[in-house]
Amino acid sequence: MKISETVYLDHQATTSVFEQVLREIGPYFSEICANPHSSDHALGWISSQAVEKAAQQVGGLIGADGDEIIFTSGATESNNLALLGLAKRSVIECSTKKRIIVSSIEHKCVLAIGRILEEQFGFRVEVMPVDEKGLISLSVLESILGNDVLAVSIMAVNNEIGTIQDIRNISKVIRASGAIFHCDAAQAPIAMNMQEFAENTDLLSLSGHKMCAPKGIGALYIRRDLQEQIEPLIYGGGQQNGIRSGTTPTPLCVGMGVAAEILNSPQAKHMRSELQKRRNKFVEKLSKLAWPTSLNGPPLVYRHPGNANIIFEGFVAQDILSVLQPHLAASTGSACTSGITEPSHVLKAIGLSDEQAEASIRFSLGFDTSSEDIDRAVTLIDEALKKLS
Repeated sequence: MKISETVYLDHQATTSVFEQVLREIGPYFSEICANPHSSDHALGWISSQAVEKAAQQVGGLIGADGDEIIFTSGATESNNLALLGLAKRSVIECSTKKRIIVSSIEHKCVLAIGRILEEQFGFRVEVMPVDEKGLISLSVLESILGNDVLAVSIMAVNNEIGTIQDIRNISKVIRASGAIFHCDAAQAPIAMNMQEFAENTDLLSLSGHKMCAPKGIGALYIRRDLQEQIEPLIYGGGQQNGIRSGTTPTPLCVGMGVAAEILNSPQAKHMRSELQKRRNKFVEKLSKLAWPTSLNGPPLVYRHPGNANIIFEGFVAQDILSVLQPHLAASTGSACTSGITEPSHVLKAIGLSDEQAEASIRFSLGFDTSSEDIDRAVTLIDEALKKLS
């Protein structure tokens, strides 16, 4: 995919929006503009029905019902609502469960929430290690669980190295202990079929702009019988089962629903397969350059189909990216931590040195990345390395 003259390989930061999504949300900015919570007239009913349909579509993506979907502004808010909402209600009810477990490669917002839970609510938050591929050890997880654990938060697909966790077996271990399982699944819709996720999780976060829908919209799946255990973070008119007050943005909800339906369709399997083939071609072409490179994280077959996190030995990633501007867009890690000079916490967690982490670039291809884009990107990278050598 080219944006102007730039080859865009940063889809894990933000995906391009499906054309069908753009077509279907348009009317909700104009002729169907009524507030979905205006219950006294027909136009309000139409908007309300559109939001309800979108919730059903998002629920369908993960095997949940529409009334188990709470729309938010994105996965960061969803993660906050899940963990802070659960913890706040637990404190109100004087629960004795005061431990929360997260993995060491969670999104920065989850790790930040953990600090707030410790500092402001008196929880003990434990960070669980991963192996060099970014995988959770089921035996380690089982060994640290106990009756005093309120919740465990483990992401489905890592946003930097693309690691895909064994959610089904992780769920079995967590649920056997009586803890609640929260999963940040923002990167999962592009990576895999998610039909069993509602069956295996209690709380699950999604983000529209990671799944070819607009920015500014996300969702939190809350298992129906768990909804009374979530204390709202936003209070007001009691919308969305009283869990997240405020006017739901109808066009954005519609867009996320349409994207969810596409990613839950039979064609999605082929789309993911083709994406993986193009990513593999990109990595193969990079490996044939004169410059030594290596892959961070799991083997290609066991990661997000568009992800390639590459070490360029002897170089500094920021220098490479600077030389590549404005011709190629990639990143050194999560867009949510761009501008932070310290090495990626994800790369450090899988055992990389500071030098290796600082030499690593995340390339993330999308459904609309073409073979021509790949060829051009490899040529640009080769030229940049020649300039820096």
